[in-house]
Amino acid sequence: MAKVTGVGGVFLRSKDPKALGAWYAKHLGVEVGEYGATFMWKDEKETGMTAWNPFPQDTTYFGEGHQAVMINYRVDDRDALLANLAAAGVWIDEKRQNESYGKFAWIKDCDGNRLELWQPLG
Repeated sequence: MAKVTGVGGVFLRSKDPKALGAWYAKHLGVEVGEYGATFMWKDEKETGMTAWNPFPQDTTYFGEGHQAVMINYRVDDRDALLANLAAAGVWIDEKRQNESYGKFAWIKDCDGNRLELWQPLG
């Protein structure tokens, strides 16, 4: 069964993304670069990363509305999972993104929160 395998990223909407990144760096020791922070991890099965990134308040990346946080979920089979979700009547964004580091899609949960699905390559 296609499923979520972990959290690939946490994205925060901010009035001042640079200031928010600086706050996390100063108070929590998060090393924030141009594209946020990356936390590397390893478990019994694989090695991976979780991204953390503040976005501008007016970003359209989270979809419409004022959703403050968007979670990126790592998935093992994006296309199979999307087929299962479509069959269950889940809202699915028509947009797909294929990058050198993975395949992306977006859905909404039953509360209307936009979620990002990411299937890492390799």
